[in-house]
Amino acid sequence: MKRLLISLFLSWLMIQGCAAAHLFVEAESFQQKGGWVVDQQFMDQMGSPYLMAHGMGSPVIDAISSVTFPKTGDYYVFVRTYNWTSQWKKGEGPGKFTLFVGNRQLLSPLGTVGNAWMWQPAGKVSIKNVKNTIRLHDLTGFDGRCDAIFFTTDKNEVPPSEMKSLGSFRRSALNLPADASKAGTYDLVVVGAGIAGMSAAVSAARLGCKVALINDRPIIGGNNSSDIRVHLGGRIEQQPYPELGGLQKEFGPTKEGNAQPAENYEDQKKLDWIASEKNVTLFLNYHATSVKKVGNEIVAVVATQIETGRELCFEAKLFADCTGDGTIGYLAGADYRMGREGKSEFDESIAPDKPDKMTMGASVQWYSVDNKKPCGFPAFDYGVSFNDKNCEKVMMGEWTWETGMNRDQINDFEKIRDYGLLVVYSNWSFLKNQMKDRSQYQDRKLGWVAYVAGKRESRRLMGDYILKEDDITKNVMHEDASFITTWSIDLHRPDPDNTAHFPGNEFKAVTKHILIHPYAVPYRCLYSRNIENLFMAGRDISVTHVALGTVRVMRTTGMMGEVVGMAASLCKKHNASPRGIYQSYLPELKSLMQEGVDKKGLPNNQQYNEGGTLE
Repeated sequence: MKRLLISLFLSWLMIQGCAAAHLFVEAESFQQKGGWVVDQQFMDQMGSPYLMAHGMGSPVIDAISSVTFPKTGDYYVFVRTYNWTSQWKKGEGPGKFTLFVGNRQLLSPLGTVGNAWMWQPAGKVSIKNVKNTIRLHDLTGFDGRCDAIFFTTDKNEVPPSEMKSLGSFRRSALNLPADASKAGTYDLVVVGAGIAGMSAAVSAARLGCKVALINDRPIIGGNNSSDIRVHLGGRIEQQPYPELGGLQKEFGPTKEGNAQPAENYEDQKKLDWIASEKNVTLFLNYHATSVKKVGNEIVAVVATQIETGRELCFEAKLFADCTGDGTIGYLAGADYRMGREGKSEFDESIAPDKPDKMTMGASVQWYSVDNKKPCGFPAFDYGVSFNDKNCEKVMMGEWTWETGMNRDQINDFEKIRDYGLLVVYSNWSFLKNQMKDRSQYQDRKLGWVAYVAGKRESRRLMGDYILKEDDITKNVMHEDASFITTWSIDLHRPDPDNTAHFPGNEFKAVTKHILIHPYAVPYRCLYSRNIENLFMAGRDISVTHVALGTVRVMRTTGMMGEVVGMAASLCKKHNASPRGIYQSYLPELKSLMQEGVDKKGLPNNQQYNEGGTLE
């Protein structure tokens, strides 16, 4: 018996000795990011964020991290990356980088091949010390990207690529808990901290609600942040509720303009404003990934920390989807629409004859700066060719640089953003290197190129009322009139001149402003018709594509948020649903909208980009 036990033990040791050892490293978890940026925009499609070398043509500083291998020995290395320009040109791409383990550079250049995210072999490395340092070394500055790194002693052990399987693999490799930790119980959970979400959270908090505000970036403000740099649009303080919009006088930046220096958007001012609200808890760098439901109600939202993968569970009676993409509604099974309705469905004169999937696009804004002396820019030619006739002879690009109008703004969004980057670099390369009269560009260099794209339209969650063209143009009054929209019906479409040069691959947009009288939008557009405890504020509210053209600007979305916060406080007070406020407590909501929740007496120091009206 003793001899048998010894034999079994020795066999176990042999098995253990032969078992493959491995180490899995998420790139976004690197302790020192260097010049690499964390890109979380595509987590729903990829399962995780990634690091990107966004150097605008100049190599960025290395990203560095300390790691501990399970044992010494020879490891095969695989890096999840791909050639991001492969969608437009075959051959080696520009996003080239290498991996160092300790002081050893692995032989394979990374980020140059593959037409989709893949596990690229990076070579073999001998590990003589389990404690080590790894580095991502950028070679070009042209958006090389790294999702994860996998070290294994078994060359045949490669992680899966299919998203669901990869998600399970990540969770196991990172030893993540099976269940999310509790983040607490709240009266209202607001997901998305753009202007709408910020306003919803503070409005509810000042009226007595305990609020969690979740945002998947390290800063807040959405399109009005230094990530995207769009100035506020629309008017606040309009009749019949002149106090609505007053919150924005407390945190809104005073400077106007798109694609301007980062400080113009006053990120810290917004963060300080939220921090001063005792009933609001802000969770930065958390991306909502799932919901828990009981019947037709959400009971919790689960959000993932974008750098660690750790999950938090937020329980509440009420939820507000201020994500822009209608993510919470989608996860919960809320009714939604994408694309354009046909003319006949709502009798909209501006709508196309037949419904389609066309949307307004996303902008990758940019600007150049005076370098005071001649400077170069690398040749960049990866599938979009420019010449003296089709190039854009400009020093900057703002909202008109718009891509993806003919693509899915959710599932194709990485490609949409990448095409935006592609045309900026390609055009600038032509202006600097090939244009006949390029003297005016010789001293200029790229000062900023957005890598977070500014999106205008995706999912619209359906409420008890769907706002349509007639409501706005005929000034149809509803008993639940709430926030006021003042912007024109502003629907972007491909620029015909750009289409002529780049048919099907446009990157410029035009619009026609249809002026309106200021219009009070029904409260019923601000809650889901089939998820009983879900509010929405922002570009994902219950409107047609045509009506979205007026309500989507940020001062207007901020007022939506205020109304949602007010309604949430009444839901708490009366133990009512969002629909119940319309049915039973509308006079009380009107009273709150009349009073407002803002600090009184502050001047409106943001009277820019208000748009024209028919008044």
